[in-house]
Amino acid sequence: MAPAQRPATRRAVVAETPETCEDHNPQGYCVKGYRKIEVSWADRQLEKDCSSDRAGTRRWGADQWKILRRRLASLLVAPSLKAMDGVPGRCHPLTGDRHGLFALLLWGPFRLVLEPDHVPLPTLADGGLDTEAITRVRIVEVVDYHGG
Repeated sequence: MAPAQRPATRRAVVAETPETCEDHNPQGYCVKGYRKIEVSWADRQLEKDCSSDRAGTRRWGADQWKILRRRLASLLVAPSLKAMDGVPGRCHPLTGDRHGLFALLLWGPFRLVLEPDHVPLPTLADGGLDTEAITRVRIVEVVDYHGG
């Protein structure tokens, strides 16, 4: 007797060719209509330090770089700042002299500070920022702003 044949597995085809998609990954899967947050950098040196594992490890150390790299990866695939609410790192708005900025928890007192890169800023009816409409951010710094 012949062994039982396994049914052929099927993969869903999202789109036939990359030309029909706005974005596609190297495996050829297309994600039509999916938007990602646009990230810019306030400081060229910070961008350079975050651009490779070697540079990140040299600047912050291996353990801290792993955390920062995870926060950046989460930010780069989020469709808006609102999507960062449930992500590790607790994206939160800052107050006082840093009003209008947002921070992600890193290690100890250190934070990844970013600002919305919209003119004018998207606001809600009550005057607060509309984080669902914030789709462009500028990374300002990695800092311990708590002092001490």
